[in-house]
Amino acid sequence: MSHSPLLLQLVIILATARACGLLLRYLGQPPVIGEMAAGLVLGPIVFGAVFPEFHALLFAKESLSALSSLAMLGLVLFMFIVGAELRAPDGVRAQLKAAGAVGLLSVLLPMALGIGISPWLHPLAPAGVGFWPFALFMAAAMSITAFPVMARILKERGLTQTRLGRLSLSSAAIADVFAWIMLALVVALVGAGGMAGFLKTTLGLVGLCVLVFGAFKPLYAWLLRTHAPDGQPSAMLLAAIVIGMLVCAALTEWMGLHAVFGAFVFGACLPRDDRLLKYLVERLEYVAIVVLMPIFFALAGLNTTGDAFVGAGLGAMALILGAAVVGKLAGGAAGARLAGYGWRESLSTGALMNARGLMELIVMKVGLDAGLIGPELFTMLLVMALLTTVMTGPLLTWFAGRPTAVGEAVTS
Repeated sequence: MSHSPLLLQLVIILATARACGLLLRYLGQPPVIGEMAAGLVLGPIVFGAVFPEFHALLFAKESLSALSSLAMLGLVLFMFIVGAELRAPDGVRAQLKAAGAVGLLSVLLPMALGIGISPWLHPLAPAGVGFWPFALFMAAAMSITAFPVMARILKERGLTQTRLGRLSLSSAAIADVFAWIMLALVVALVGAGGMAGFLKTTLGLVGLCVLVFGAFKPLYAWLLRTHAPDGQPSAMLLAAIVIGMLVCAALTEWMGLHAVFGAFVFGACLPRDDRLLKYLVERLEYVAIVVLMPIFFALAGLNTTGDAFVGAGLGAMALILGAAVVGKLAGGAAGARLAGYGWRESLSTGALMNARGLMELIVMKVGLDAGLIGPELFTMLLVMALLTTVMTGPLLTWFAGRPTAVGEAVTS
């Protein structure tokens, strides 16, 4: 292809993502799982194996820079919305102790298991990666929960305002804050070049949080209160919000962290206004989810390799999947039991905490960009993210019963 193949790449990526999303929705799963799986389909394992010459021509390395830029924009927009959505559900004050126990244990146990399996997985890491940076990354990768996917599963089942729904959402918010802080510190440790650089990056992150919550939060709250009292920002105000998001994303990237951290922090500083959130979802999230994120999934798929499942790779895959599932199920259930919940609710909470979805894919991409993992481990973690999210719905039904029955049980 002598001309840029961008438009053809977009047609194939978006059509594959939509088709896989529809298939998974038909099977009773969140469409995002199908869109993530589309990345695998478009990678060397499926598309590259069936049409090797066309695949090599379509996704030639020199033609991917435009796709990479679009994917980065999609990631930043998506993580900004995740930050804006991250709020304490109604009635959480009464459940703060329980949510803290679930959130903490569903992070600590997977982290411990992630470190525990690292001696067997470290030989798969790229050359030159030290054991502890790798082990700490695996700990962070095991401990993430997909807050957006969980929220959608609960919404589809009518469980958002039940005791189980409020506990799970609050716990996931707490767990993700812990996991993202851990991941930021690991990336800072690897990319900073020594303890002095690490301290510089860490202090920079603290400084960003002070800037965002000390200056940006009151500024944007005033702007929205004054110029958008109905929760509907004008085009000028929406531009100001996007600029603030991009400034924070650029700052974290400049610090040696990933741009998603800054976008997430900026989203978290905006006022907790449902009207504003609905507006941002309609204006920004739909574009990110429908157009830009499938590009990210496709590029992730290009980083996969069929070699991941050759020989000892199957054993490593089983080790990762086992640690991921046991860590979240046992950690989430133990936290809920310690807080006085029954076994059915506790196991249901553990099942929901096991959903990783797109958040895991973002963590993996951060690790790949930082040089902490290679294509083999990236492929294994992608399969783990898909399987743990796919099993969330069936496990929830198994532990809690039919959706309507769950709603009745947990509100009584």
